[in-house]
Amino acid sequence: MIIDAMPFPHKNMPARLSPQAVGILAAVVTVVIWTSFIVIARASADPARGGLLNPFDIVYARIWGASLILLPWGWWLVRRDRRTQAWAGSLLGFSPLPLRQTLIVGVFGGVLYGMFAYSGFVFAPAGHASVLMPGSLPLWTALLAVFILGDHITPTRALGLVLIVAGDLLVGGNSLLHALDGSGVWRGDVLFILAAMVWSTYSVLVRRFALDAVRATIAITVLAFFTYVPVYTVLLWLQWVPGRVWVAPWQDVAFQMFFQGVGSVVISGMTFTKMIQHFGPVRSTMITALVPGLSAVSAVVFLGEPMAWNLIAGLALVTIGIVFGVRKGATNATKIVAPHTINTGARG
Repeated sequence: MIIDAMPFPHKNMPARLSPQAVGILAAVVTVVIWTSFIVIARASADPARGGLLNPFDIVYARIWGASLILLPWGWWLVRRDRRTQAWAGSLLGFSPLPLRQTLIVGVFGGVLYGMFAYSGFVFAPAGHASVLMPGSLPLWTALLAVFILGDHITPTRALGLVLIVAGDLLVGGNSLLHALDGSGVWRGDVLFILAAMVWSTYSVLVRRFALDAVRATIAITVLAFFTYVPVYTVLLWLQWVPGRVWVAPWQDVAFQMFFQGVGSVVISGMTFTKMIQHFGPVRSTMITALVPGLSAVSAVVFLGEPMAWNLIAGLALVTIGIVFGVRKGATNATKIVAPHTINTGARG
């Protein structure tokens, strides 16, 4: 009878995951979303696959999807901040960052990145994107950090960057050699490289201004919503662009809003931040080094893309280069903000 009277509080308490389990789960979700982003973006933007939405339509849907969550969030943050700082926030009280910072980081992280990335998927396969976008982010981020932040490139990191360059040349260089034979793949490769460069610029600016990841994500989403959305809406209304976002099946548009906006921007933004908190920037970057290889293999399995020898070699060099570039021996390891957490202007 005494046993029956004893309380068992654990029966009514929700099970709590350990910090290690949360960190591992966040890492898995981040890698899955980043990998899926490349495969789904190629499947959606490639005209040969019969997609109804063009790259700029996908950008439009993506911004709306992310904005439905992040604009109210930004409004709440600004209202809270203004209790102690009457001048806090910008852009009609939706961006939690000052106007200057919102404009600067928003142009690179919220507008240019996505426009370059999604347009690249029209011309080049997902395997190329795997190497030239997430694979080359450490390269451009490290180089920009030298000029903007005064970082130093250690011998270990330099070796990693050389391997990344070699991998990029194996993949993109082959396309450039065939630029005159009518193939447009090289155009996609160039766009992927530009996408990596502008996202790296955004990443370095986030470090330069010491911005909170959530506030930065909200700010550039707000900028994209107040610039890209009205301009593209007018262009669609005047029929000056061949957009089909208003006439495509609602299921297609809703999917892009959910995956590209809610998934790639909001969810992976939170999980990436949580992964950084648990594993630290160095180990987290090493975990995300899985993305180039996984996305390239996924493109072979799900999209039927060929796995050429130069792609395999390029992936290997880039992956090894990332691991070398973020080893603990590297001083002041460059932090790389998740490329698909804020691609609202287009990755991610």
